[in-house]
Amino acid sequence: MSRRIQQLFDLTGRTALVTGGSRGLGLQMAEALGEAGARLVISSRKAADLEEAAAHLRERGVVVDCIAADCANPEDIERLVQASLERLGHIDILVNNAGAAWGAPAEDHPLEAWDKVMNLNIRGYFLLSQQVGRLSMIPRRQGRIINLASIAGLGGNPPEMKTLAYNTSKGAVVNFTRALACEWGHYGITVNAICPGFFPSKMTAGTLKNLGEETLASHAPLKRLGDDEDLKGLCVLYASDAGKHITGQWLAVDGGVSVVTGG
Repeated sequence: MSRRIQQLFDLTGRTALVTGGSRGLGLQMAEALGEAGARLVISSRKAADLEEAAAHLRERGVVVDCIAADCANPEDIERLVQASLERLGHIDILVNNAGAAWGAPAEDHPLEAWDKVMNLNIRGYFLLSQQVGRLSMIPRRQGRIINLASIAGLGGNPPEMKTLAYNTSKGAVVNFTRALACEWGHYGITVNAICPGFFPSKMTAGTLKNLGEETLASHAPLKRLGDDEDLKGLCVLYASDAGKHITGQWLAVDGGVSVVTGG
């Protein structure tokens, strides 16, 4: 007999690790998973930001621990996974969200900045997925991996937005998602990506200031930017049994920007 829809989306008894979970889109997704019943570990580089985010989540009834780590650093990733497993027992859901951006013309883009973006935005996703898969998901023959890509990974940008490394890294995330889904599907692990458009955040603050929120919103068929709940539904769909037959996919959450020619 099929389950009721509330049961399919229920994450009670599940565990989740959310990187970049102290603010912005990561915190929004942590809220969603916790409110659906999952027990969480959130991570970011700054312990003070994590404690503030954890207090916010606990006020919403979420059971959460926090672990400071730099997901561009392989040693930190290994430590994060081990500590998360000690606190959670196992990891059902991994949200790869920690990321960085850098603005510079392609002809002058610093190599150090290129490496910083790539190391966090794609190498970190690979290393964290590898660790969580090997130590928890593959042995248990189940798991959900959710990768944060971007509509920037689906094509180029208007010429005034000079974020070559970021776009390249997010394009890599989209195909990393597809390839890993194919390889790990037989373990019962799903791998999917979310491609947000413009959401107000610390990372996008400079772009929003330079180009204007109204201008950017005007490019979207819905005439709005993302808000602090627009990723919640998709995140829980990917993480829950409601999405158990979805893998290797990406979905843009962008108000329709990515379907507009020249958008």
